[in-house]
Amino acid sequence: MSQTERLPRNRTYLMCPPEHFTVEYAINPWMDTTVPVDAALAVKQWDLLRTTLVDLGHTVHVLAPVAGLPDMVYAANGAFSVDGTVYGARFRYPQRADEAAAHRDFYETSQWSYQAAEHVNEGEGDFAYLPEAHGGLILAGYGFRTDSKAHAEAQEMLGRPVVSLRLVDPAFYHLDTALAALDDHNVTYYPDAFSVSSQRVLAQLFPDAVLADRADAEAFGLNLVSDGRHVVLNTEATAMAEKVRAAGYHPVPVELTELKRGGGSVKCAVAELRP
Repeated sequence: MSQTERLPRNRTYLMCPPEHFTVEYAINPWMDTTVPVDAALAVKQWDLLRTTLVDLGHTVHVLAPVAGLPDMVYAANGAFSVDGTVYGARFRYPQRADEAAAHRDFYETSQWSYQAAEHVNEGEGDFAYLPEAHGGLILAGYGFRTDSKAHAEAQEMLGRPVVSLRLVDPAFYHLDTALAALDDHNVTYYPDAFSVSSQRVLAQLFPDAVLADRADAEAFGLNLVSDGRHVVLNTEATAMAEKVRAAGYHPVPVELTELKRGGGSVKCAVAELRP
């Protein structure tokens, strides 16, 4: 990738504090119910992430947590927004189903155009938007948490072309564990998380992508948030931080060890709001 000047763009995000965060069930390979969560540390780490984003100049709205919904901290999964329209989530597992209503209340109260989903999808966990790539492109993952039928539904509701990408490794069950937007037109991804055909599609669409390896992905190094210059990622992903630095971005490490216990990191905890 060429060493061009990386310019940040102010973003608006939605986060939900982990006041009720525990690992009481296992719905992905990272969740271990035998290891207790340090609740106070989870809140402290989450607040550091929120503060980091605010200090970078971004706006962060906070969604009120709901008792009995321990995974609400993974705010990216509750919906996906483009141009003021919100495609609501419909969760795969019943343990998380009620999160969708909490997100819907937030958007409707904030006067967004909220579209309820008919097909199973887990919001921005399986959708990424690149407004300057090929005229505005949505990348959408399926294979574990989101039904491929949701991709056509999202395209109709959001009016943007959707590229379907098949995830094949259970360790990387959401798109945002295997791919991330680095700016408005380019991505980083771990090729082996995708089917061979999906790898071909990604290589054609993003010839300048930053390629990650399995160690990067297992460190949740792809579960990042970028404003086009600053790449916020967890402190364990040291090799990934060097890869984005070499590509001209500025890595900003944040420690999120407790949230990783539930199978998520920076991006899982942050939904981008696109008015």
